[in-house]
Amino acid sequence: MARPSRYPLELRRRAVRMVAEVRGDHPTETAALQAVVEKLDIGSRETLRNWVKQHEIDAGQRPGTTTEESAQLKALKKENAELKRANEILKAAASFFAAELDRPHTRS
Repeated sequence: MARPSRYPLELRRRAVRMVAEVRGDHPTETAALQAVVEKLDIGSRETLRNWVKQHEIDAGQRPGTTTEESAQLKALKKENAELKRANEILKAAASFFAAELDRPHTRS
């Protein structure tokens, strides 16, 4: 299970907005990211770059798997695993009861 982010959602949103606002003030994307990282005391520039990238994917500006699609995929994988476990239990139960039916019964 993934650990929860140490950065609140509102901080991440604010950081992404700030990058969009200061892009024009810096010669490169990296410089803009570094400026925001330093202002908000975020651990690394790559962390912020990932937030910006995911925001662009969610906004449809960049190809990729959106946050919503990732959540749906995760839920479907979990459901699939549960169904596989249930299927294994049913198979075991079916073979157990089939073996019971094959045994000769004595009448008392």
